[in-house]
Amino acid sequence: MSHFRPEGSAHQPDVRFRLLHDDANLYVQFQVQDRYVRSVQTAYQGMVCADSCVEFFVQPRADRGYLTFEINAGGTLLLYYIEDATRAPGGFAKFQKVPPEWGTQVQIWHSLPAVVDPEIMEPVTWNIGYRIPRELLETYVGPLGNFSGQTWRANFFKCADQTSHPHWASWSPVVKLNFHLPECFGNVVMT
Repeated sequence: MSHFRPEGSAHQPDVRFRLLHDDANLYVQFQVQDRYVRSVQTAYQGMVCADSCVEFFVQPRADRGYLTFEINAGGTLLLYYIEDATRAPGGFAKFQKVPPEWGTQVQIWHSLPAVVDPEIMEPVTWNIGYRIPRELLETYVGPLGNFSGQTWRANFFKCADQTSHPHWASWSPVVKLNFHLPECFGNVVMT
C-alpha cells in the first residue's frame, strides 16, 4: 500500500495483501512490517480502527452495498454491511452491524496476541489472514454465481487511529480522510 493520507504521522508501515478465492470462500491475507503496534479492542464489533488495524471493504455487486472487514492486530473483527455511507448519528445513514452468528463464520488467523499493550515500539512484522464464506456475502448482496471472471469494487486499508503514530493508508487512493467512499474503491478482477 502506498497511498498514505497526509493527516497521519511520518510512520508509514509496509503493507502487503492478497485476495484469493475458491468456489466457496474468499481468503484475505495481510502482512504488515510495522512499529508502534497497539491492539486493545477484544470485543466483536469493537472500534478496532483505533488499534493497529487492517481493513478490506468489498462491494461484489454494483447495485448493492459493501461489507467492511476491519481486523486489529490481535484478530478482533468489526463487520458491517453499508448501503449508504453518509455519516449519521450512530454510524451511517443506512447500515447493519453483521450479527455475531455471521461474524464467527469468518475464520481469522493472527500472529500477535489478542492484546498488545503497551505498544510494540521496535520493528515487528505481523500477519492477519481470514476466510470469508460465500454464504456470508450472499446473505447481504444476493446470489453471486461463479466468482471467476467477475469484477468487484473493493479497497484495502491500514490504520492506527489511536496509537502513538497514527496513520491511514489505502490501496486505491481516497480523496479525503474517510475510508467509507465507495466511489474511491478500485476494481478487483476475480480470476
